[in-house]
Amino acid sequence: MSTHRLSGLVAATYTPFNDDGSLALSKVGPMVEHLIEAGNQGLYVCGSTGEGVSLTTAERCEVAEAYVQAAAGRVPVFVQVGHNSVEEAKHLAAHAQQIGADAVSATCPSYFKANDEKTLLKTIKSIASAAPSLPFYYYHIPVLTGSSINIVSFMQAAGDAIPNLFGLKYTDTKLHEFQQCLEIGGGRYDVVWGTDEMMLGALATGAKAGIGSTYNVIAPTYLKMLEAFNAHRMEEARALQMEAIGLIRILGRYPFHSAMKELLNLLGHDMGTCRLPQRGLTSDETEELRGMLQSVGCLGTLAINSTRDRS
Repeated sequence: MSTHRLSGLVAATYTPFNDDGSLALSKVGPMVEHLIEAGNQGLYVCGSTGEGVSLTTAERCEVAEAYVQAAAGRVPVFVQVGHNSVEEAKHLAAHAQQIGADAVSATCPSYFKANDEKTLLKTIKSIASAAPSLPFYYYHIPVLTGSSINIVSFMQAAGDAIPNLFGLKYTDTKLHEFQQCLEIGGGRYDVVWGTDEMMLGALATGAKAGIGSTYNVIAPTYLKMLEAFNAHRMEEARALQMEAIGLIRILGRYPFHSAMKELLNLLGHDMGTCRLPQRGLTSDETEELRGMLQSVGCLGTLAINSTRDRS
């Protein structure tokens, strides 16, 4: 099992769809090239950004395999396998190991919830055990899973229960809690930040890597921010974080991932629209979005292409 810790940016990848809603896997390869050229140092597949919960198990296997093949060992590929069915999650984890993924990650089930730490440990251990040779990263995103388990207490207990537990994808806004996770066992775990608009604060708290959606479009902005932070140019780092916040605030006026897919389309990377229950943007919303994006400084060097109508 690899013990390499993450640094820099890991793009949470989008799943491409055709107009009829079917998978458009031919678009994965060009997207991976774009992400690597932009400076991303890893790919996180079938997470919230990739609509993993909106795909069938068979589709998730296809998407994971397409990203692993396109990456071709150049950057690590993490496959998110969380599912309301623990057996399906185990199947996805075993498949990720079989196709040569570099790590497995999983959310907790979100319909029937594990309401105590012991049950959550048993659940996650079962999933992680299906891919024993791969590092396992627990995916903490309580705003979507509704989990009320104390993540610090869980991680403190999980190390002895889950042999391949290697890290944590922390997608929340509690920097003090994130810092506690970083310091468990003297820095035992690879704890990765997952809230793009707070990346600078996470760096100040001790983060070395982030997994995020907006790295699909403005990775160079974040890389400049990392460089400025490491060189103690804090005013510059804050300005770059504000550029990212400006973009995120614009996208947040709409269904976020649908707006991100429209932005990718405007930039020449047509990934289709989101599946229900996420709605796509109307043609009027897309034109409005395009106009607002052109006023954002971090997009000033990117060519915005003409959009196609969607409703």
